[in-house]
Amino acid sequence: MRRTLAALAAGALTLSLAACSGGGDSTTTETQGASSDAPVEVMEVKFGYIPDLNGTALLAIADAEGLWEKNGLKPNLQTFTNGPLQIQAMGSKDIDYGYIGNGAFWLPASGKADMACLLATSQADRLIAQPGITSIKDLKGKKVGVPEGTSGDTILTLALEKNGMTVDDIDRVPMDPATVVPAFSAGQIDAAGIWYPLVDTIKEQVPDLVELAQDSDFEDTMAFPSAIVMRKGLADENAELAKRVEKVLAEALNFRAENPDKTLEMVAKMSEQKIEDLKGEAVHIKVLSADEQLKLWDDGTIKTWLENMNKFFVKGGKVQESELLDPADYFKADLLKEAAK
Repeated sequence: MRRTLAALAAGALTLSLAACSGGGDSTTTETQGASSDAPVEVMEVKFGYIPDLNGTALLAIADAEGLWEKNGLKPNLQTFTNGPLQIQAMGSKDIDYGYIGNGAFWLPASGKADMACLLATSQADRLIAQPGITSIKDLKGKKVGVPEGTSGDTILTLALEKNGMTVDDIDRVPMDPATVVPAFSAGQIDAAGIWYPLVDTIKEQVPDLVELAQDSDFEDTMAFPSAIVMRKGLADENAELAKRVEKVLAEALNFRAENPDKTLEMVAKMSEQKIEDLKGEAVHIKVLSADEQLKLWDDGTIKTWLENMNKFFVKGGKVQESELLDPADYFKADLLKEAAK
């Protein structure tokens, strides 16, 4: 999941910073003293991401702060347009790690991946409609564009459900996030489940669009987190790689929480985006440091978030209840705790 900027997603760019090796195995490319005087075997990690703020932040920090080198890692970064595609790539061992929004959380919940950490909670998602449409019930029979398996999918489903409707009541049109922008702007669709900053881009062409629903409408029962996921079983298959990557993630999470402005600069440089555009996205995001999310895990908050999302996915037909795992079986809290020490 989660989100992507139209200019980058359209190209589906792949940034290969290292030659590709198989399945998260270590690659002896050089030796260095990453955290001690002894030589350390450098290990390659294949990392998928979406080139928006949340999807890029930790990778940009790791690059700028030298966290990869510090922990004896060589990254091979690959861009994707959504979370489900990354988890599919993990299944074929094309990548080891990736980034998803909440719309794809049913995949790790059903055993398709593990969660290395959460990133943030979001208030960026919107169900938007063309001028003249004033209620969700007005969407009956209308064309509604939505990127499959994303937070846009989630906000649409929640909004319909709250108004006693289902996707059967609308003409649901699956499309990539980048396609939603021109389709809505040209009036080819009547509404869309989408998110900021893409909503801002659409508003440049349709300034009087209507926001019918947003994340905050459901915050009493649902949180909207994003996550870094890892290939299922990687922590057992290659414990050293998982340990090193988790250390990078923990350090980057805490850096981001403590240095929001520097993070924006790093992301802008890595993704060649304007800082002002990133600021428009940042205002809708509540960053979760490693320390904060560990507290939220220990007090049961994150488990409740995940369980409530699982109920939503079952109700929406994404997954069968019998397929669901306990959150403790896929959220790797122990790995994050060790890395955050």
